[in-house]
Amino acid sequence: MSSHVDVLASTALVILILMIVAWLISLPLGNASIVTVFWGLGFVVVGWVSGAVGDGHTDRSNLLVAMVSIWGVRLSANSWRPVLAGGEHRRHRSARRDAGDSFATRSLFTIFLSAGAAIWVVSLPIQLAATPAGPPVRAVAVVGVAIWGLGLFFATVSDAQLARFRVEPANQSKVLDWGLRRYTRHPREFGDFCVWWGIWLVAADTSDARIGAVGPLLLSSLLLRRAAAAGSEATLGTQREGYDLYAARTSSFFPRSPRAS
Repeated sequence: MSSHVDVLASTALVILILMIVAWLISLPLGNASIVTVFWGLGFVVVGWVSGAVGDGHTDRSNLLVAMVSIWGVRLSANSWRPVLAGGEHRRHRSARRDAGDSFATRSLFTIFLSAGAAIWVVSLPIQLAATPAGPPVRAVAVVGVAIWGLGLFFATVSDAQLARFRVEPANQSKVLDWGLRRYTRHPREFGDFCVWWGIWLVAADTSDARIGAVGPLLLSSLLLRRAAAAGSEATLGTQREGYDLYAARTSSFFPRSPRAS
């Protein structure tokens, strides 16, 4: 019979290996932003390892693995092309410039292993639900799947709308203010918020997994902080025509009808 320690230790080890591999790949590429591709894959790995090591209820385990796999694979696949085509994110370029020759070593800890630690914490609901065997899947799981589905819809559709918008050269200085971005300036982040609270509801059928709410809480704080980042909003205001008016009428995070201009 497996224990929480077995699952938590196994996932920690696998994440450690995955992030070291990601770091090694980033060195010859000179692109630390490759971590975004491995971010989604890390959650998928945690889900499968938890399901394999744990001996929890089979239906719940399979459901959680499916939910995190669909979300994680989509996220990684969607990140791959922009990372390779667009080069290193300005945040990582700035860190590289500031660190100089020590960036390669520092990036292992400040970018890759820190991302791995976040993956491990955020995915605690899945890990804690993997064992011991809990009750059968109950009605609250239906609510969780519905919230997860809403989040996946927001993340997937908003990414597709953004890709469609960016194809047109004439849109380079314009604001994407239609589709889901008519209701929130950060639909992808809102989608991820819903995905992980939906996953937590499914996992929380088991009493031990309820304390795993610390995972979605951490992710929620990161997503809300990103949405409220004053620097990026100020930059957009100077680079894209009409952004200030768009920001004034559109919710930053939780969707709502736009305010009258």
